[in-house]
This record gives sequence, structure tokens and C-alpha cells, in this order.
Amino acid sequence: MLSIITSGGVLGIDGYKVDVEVNLSNGLPQLLVVGLPDAAVKESRERVKSAISNIGLKFPNKKIIINLAPADILKQGTLYDLPISIGILSSMGVVDIQKVNEFAFIGELDLNGDLRAVKGVLPIALK
Repeated sequence: MLSIITSGGVLGIDGYKVDVEVNLSNGLPQLLVVGLPDAAVKESRERVKSAISNIGLKFPNKKIIINLAPADILKQGTLYDLPISIGILSSMGVVDIQKVNEFAFIGELDLNGDLRAVKGVLPIALK
């Protein structure tokens, strides 16, 4: 199932919209992040897996592809943890995608599933 979560990024001092597309499908269990992620974004795989497990949910044993669009702009930082996890949870049917579509999500998750502050929220919010 495909879920598209609205998020954002910062390029210089300007904010821009990022669509976090999450697709769960049958296949070899793996979590791939595409769409020009930096190392911190790639590391979100482990934070998201731990956070979902530590809030008492079973992480899906599926092939999970996450696309950060637009794919031609480098995505930097930890601010995609929350939208990635919301996308996975909505694809699992845990979170209602209709309610999720009303908001944009930005935030880092710790391994317990708690939110941490991120930098650059103001330029994103102004977009």
C-alpha cells in the first residue's frame, strides 16, 4: 500500500515541500530510502525501526521503499524520521491516511519513539 506524507526541507535559507512516499509490498524484507538522501537520512531507517518497535508495534516484515520527492534535491538531516514513520504506520493501516493528509510532518525520533527538536522548521512552515 502506498502512503504519501507531506514534509519539507531547507535549501540554504529557503524551505521547500517534500513528499515522503512510502510503499509496503511483499518481497524480501528491507527498508530502502531513495530520493537523494544524505547519511543522516539513510540512518533514519534504524531510528524508525526502533521507534516503531519500542512503542509496542510490530515492524512490518515487508519490502518498504521510501521515496523523498523531489528526487533531484539533496535531503539532509534527521527531520524526515517522523514523516517516514507516519508513512509506514499509515501503510500498515495503523494511522488513518485521510487525517494524516491534513498536516505536514517534520521531526526526529529517538529510539524510544519520542520526538526531538530539529533545525530549520521556520522556513519550511513559511512555505
